[in-house]
Amino acid sequence: MIATATIDAILKQKPTQLWSVTPETIVFEAIKLMADKNIGAVLVKSGEKLVGILSERDYTRKVAIKGKSSKETSVREIITTPVITVTPTHTVEDCMRLMTEHRIRHLPVLDGETVVGVVSIGDLVNWVISAQSVAIKQMENYIAGNYYC
Repeated sequence: MIATATIDAILKQKPTQLWSVTPETIVFEAIKLMADKNIGAVLVKSGEKLVGILSERDYTRKVAIKGKSSKETSVREIITTPVITVTPTHTVEDCMRLMTEHRIRHLPVLDGETVVGVVSIGDLVNWVISAQSVAIKQMENYIAGNYYC
């Protein structure tokens, strides 16, 4: 569990269910889905093709603050596009760098054109914390002489 671990390792520990809406979906329905599933972003797909991502940030900045109606606005009007994506072979460090650089909190993971998962900044932070805990425990065992040659 290190920062050079690949995203594939994180995806193997997450539920496999992916939630998506179409560009024609009304924003209210998309936000309701996000609330019901306790997720901070939802994929926007046209058929099987990823065309965007809708986050809570998109909603607050492009609907709520601008006084639009979530029951009259389509997802197409407020999604983030183009979508910044990664592959299962990207590292945790790569993803953290991308998220910081682009000021985003969710990265769809694509294998070719197929969406195979989504990683959030929380997923990455939890991975790093776990990796650090393992490294600290190993150092403590080494210092205490509890190691195997």
